[in-house]
Amino acid sequence: MTKAVAVLNGLNGLKLVATFSQQSPDSPTVIDIEGSGIKPGLHGFHVHEFGDTTNGCVSAGPHFNPHGHTHGAPSAAIRHVGDLGNLSVDETGSVKVTITDHLVSLSGVNNVVGRALVLHADVDDLGLGGHELSATTGNAGDRIACGVIGITK
Repeated sequence: MTKAVAVLNGLNGLKLVATFSQQSPDSPTVIDIEGSGIKPGLHGFHVHEFGDTTNGCVSAGPHFNPHGHTHGAPSAAIRHVGDLGNLSVDETGSVKVTITDHLVSLSGVNNVVGRALVLHADVDDLGLGGHELSATTGNAGDRIACGVIGITK
């Protein structure tokens, strides 16, 4: 089993921890997410190309997309590897959810280790919103927190 973790910190006490685990290179990756201090509602959640946070979340680049696809929902046949959809934050500003994803990997061409995990301010329209940014970012708004995905024990 391979494991990785990303810790995202933002303004006003926003904190989110995402733990990734994968049994084998061919198995889905399980992502356990727990966070607090987040504005209630839906927030776009993506793996971005670079694990560079030298200029805040902006330097993380675009969504991780090694296959050159358009943006889509996690369940879509065509999507970026980094498209993890939306996190639903409750009225207390907390989220606790598990995502199982068949494209995100901790090895190989879809390896997310060393890349940035980003939480956005707004809802991800999953590529269906008709906005000029829908096909690339899901029109999910500003990057409000990010952290680098790193191997853990």
